Amino acid sequence: MNPDLKYLVGLLQLKGVGSTSIIKLLKHYGSAKNIFEHLPNDFSKNMKGISIPIKEAICSGPNWIEVEKELNFIERNEIQCIPYDDEKYPRRLKFCADAPVLLFTKGVVNFNHSKILAVVGTRRATPQGKKITAKIITELANQNVLILSGLAFGIDIIAHDSAIKNNLPTIGVLAHGLDRIYPSEHKKYIQKMQNNGALLTEFMSGTKPDRENFPKRNRIVAGMADAVLVVESQRTGGSMITADLGFGYGRDVFAIPGRPGDKQSEGCNFLIRSNKASLVESATDIKYLMNWREQPAPKAIQKQLFVPLTKIEEKLILILSDHRKLPMDELCLSAGISVSQSSIPLLNLELNGMIRTLPGKVVELI
Repeated sequence: MNPDLKYLVGLLQLKGVGSTSIIKLLKHYGSAKNIFEHLPNDFSKNMKGISIPIKEAICSGPNWIEVEKELNFIERNEIQCIPYDDEKYPRRLKFCADAPVLLFTKGVVNFNHSKILAVVGTRRATPQGKKITAKIITELANQNVLILSGLAFGIDIIAHDSAIKNNLPTIGVLAHGLDRIYPSEHKKYIQKMQNNGALLTEFMSGTKPDRENFPKRNRIVAGMADAVLVVESQRTGGSMITADLGFGYGRDVFAIPGRPGDKQSEGCNFLIRSNKASLVESATDIKYLMNWREQPAPKAIQKQLFVPLTKIEEKLILILSDHRKLPMDELCLSAGISVSQSSIPLLNLELNGMIRTLPGKVVELI
């Protein structure tokens, strides 16, 4: 067990101390243990984003008996803990400003799988919604796509079940601790999911599936995925929150269109109408938009010789020379810059014929 895990769990048990503040402190002090040891001496120092109530909570410390109980639960149930700075931490999620500082998981899966699709929708799925969900995932079987969802009734569980039946890895992101399954009716899927996938949560044991936890769960679903597919949804609800979060994170968002006046299609039609989602009707549409298919050989583009590059442009080209092509957010993360900071360098490189931007926000070296 990671020796720093005790102190990281201790920080998470403090009221009013969130992941964003903890990550800032970790970057400053280097470890969770150092935060507890050195912050009291630095109490009077001004730290951007770290308020006095947060400092007071840390200096007072957590209930260390409760921390030990949590560590015992983790060890007894063979739960894997993935801190923010671990190489196994989901790279796509790490790029999000509100990423959790620690993830708890059970199962066998690569959280940095090459293709991840989040599938979400209403809990009151229609027969047509269930049918098209299963059909799309079946048609994605030859792409080895990881299917991500929230283990809820309706579209979520159809997505997980279809992934299992097609031997695709699937992850259920939970809005509670790993000491329970909600809804309990879905316990029958858990073992198969863990054999080729995982359960994942940011919540410690004892955390109930309270209403305020579901939007937090939804940000993980959106942040971990390359794209979010909304199958059926009313105008408001968890699926729309996930779609909005995905759109804000720069993910591709897809929606299945529905008939005007159909309540379960209001959300999907709104996403399409407001240009937040691309209209899709099949897996073929998704594969094309995500560049998940064989591409015809591109016409040769003459590169401009001896182009003077900035340091950032040189760094981007160097990273691409190792990978050939990368999702834009992963490229920016590797380069240590934000997506907004990359827009001008990437545009210059594309104008100079050195890179191209593919569907799905993928950057390829020419």
